[in-house]
Amino acid sequence: MSTDHGRVINFGAGPSALPLSVLEEAQKGLLNFQGTGMGVAEISHRSKEFQTFLSDFEANIRTQLDVPPTHRILFTQGGGTAQFSAVVLNLLARYRLLRPDAAPADTEARRLSAGATVRTVVDARVYSKDGRSFDNIPPHAEFAFSADPALIYYCENETVDGVEFSHDPQSPAAFPFHLLPRDKLVPLVADYSSSFMCRPIPHLADHAVIYAGAQKNIGPAGLTILIVREDCIVDVDAAAKLGATPVPLILSYKTLADSGSLYNTPSVLAIYMAGLVLERMKQNGGLPYYEEVNRRKAKKVYAAIHEGEQKGVFRRKVQQGSESWMNVVFEVLGEGAEKKFLDGAEKQGMKGLKGHRSVGGIRVSLYNAVTEEEVDKLVAYMTEFMAQAAPEAQNST
Repeated sequence: MSTDHGRVINFGAGPSALPLSVLEEAQKGLLNFQGTGMGVAEISHRSKEFQTFLSDFEANIRTQLDVPPTHRILFTQGGGTAQFSAVVLNLLARYRLLRPDAAPADTEARRLSAGATVRTVVDARVYSKDGRSFDNIPPHAEFAFSADPALIYYCENETVDGVEFSHDPQSPAAFPFHLLPRDKLVPLVADYSSSFMCRPIPHLADHAVIYAGAQKNIGPAGLTILIVREDCIVDVDAAAKLGATPVPLILSYKTLADSGSLYNTPSVLAIYMAGLVLERMKQNGGLPYYEEVNRRKAKKVYAAIHEGEQKGVFRRKVQQGSESWMNVVFEVLGEGAEKKFLDGAEKQGMKGLKGHRSVGGIRVSLYNAVTEEEVDKLVAYMTEFMAQAAPEAQNST
C-alpha cells in the first residue's frame, strides 16, 4: 500500500493509472482554474482561458509527436467505439468525392454502407499456436492490401491478447509500411488508443487518420484525440449528395476542424487532465524518455515470465517478437494458481492484474504512469511466487 493518499499500484488496462502529481495538480484546477475563481469543470469551454489551454495542449501533442502541418489535431468524445463509425463514414465520403461514379468499397463498415466490400488483409489466427488465437503478427508476405481501398485499418496495440506491432522497423512483426502504394495518399487508419504517447509513431505522416482514447495512457475517460490528414477532412454533405452515407455532424471531421474541436461542449475535465499529463511528459524529456523507460519496464516483466516458464509456473500467451509493451498477458499454471497469484498481489498493494474476461489469465498494463519502481515491485512478487510455486509444479509433473 502506498503511503501517498492510501493509493495502491494500479496495473489496470483502462481507465488506467494517472501520475500522482497530475492528480494533485488537477485538484487545484477543480477549485480554481488558472486564477479564474472557477473550477475547470465549471468554466465555459469558450472562455479565453480554456481555449488557450486547449491550444497549448494541441501544440504539445504536435511538438512531442512531430506531427507535420499536413495533419490536423482534433479532440472529440465517444472513444474508439465512436471512431469505428466515424472513420468509416468520413473515409467513405472522401472515397465518394474522389470517385463519384464508383461503388464504395469488419462489421461496422458493412452496416454503414450498403454495397461495401470489406476484406481482411491478414488473419492472425491462421498463424497462431492453436489455430484460433490472436497471439502473433503474421508474416509480411501474407498481407494482401486492396489496390484502391476506401480505407486500410489496423490496431497498433491490442489490449486483450497483448499483441503489438514491433517497434523495430526491421522486425518481421513491424507493420509492413513498405507494402503500401507509394504513388498515392494511402487512406491508412490506425487505432493507437492503448499506446498513444508511449513512444514515437512510425511513419506518422503516411497515415490518413490516427485516433486514441485518452483513458489508456494520458488521461481519464471521455476524451478522444484525432490526428487527421487534411485531405480526409471532407464535405460530407457534398458526398451524401453523390450517394455516400450521410454523416452525423458530431462525427464529421470537417465539423470538428471548422469549430476548433468546440462544435459542442467538449470533455473539459478530461482535456484538462490530459493536458497536465502532456506538460509533465515534456518536462520529463518527452517521448524519448518514455520510450526508453517503457522498454525497460516491458523487458523486466517478460524476463520474469520467461523465468517462470522455465520453472513450469507461467506461460506466455503471445509469440516472441509480437509482444505488447503496454499489455503483458500470461497464464499462471496449475489449479487455483491464478487466484492465488492475484490474491497475493493484492495483499502487496497491486491491483488490476486480472486478464480480460474473454481470455482470462493475467494482464499487466504498463502505461506511462506506471513507474519503473512499481514494475520492480511486481517482478519481485513474481519471483517470490515462482519460488513458492516451482516445487509444486515439479511435483505435479
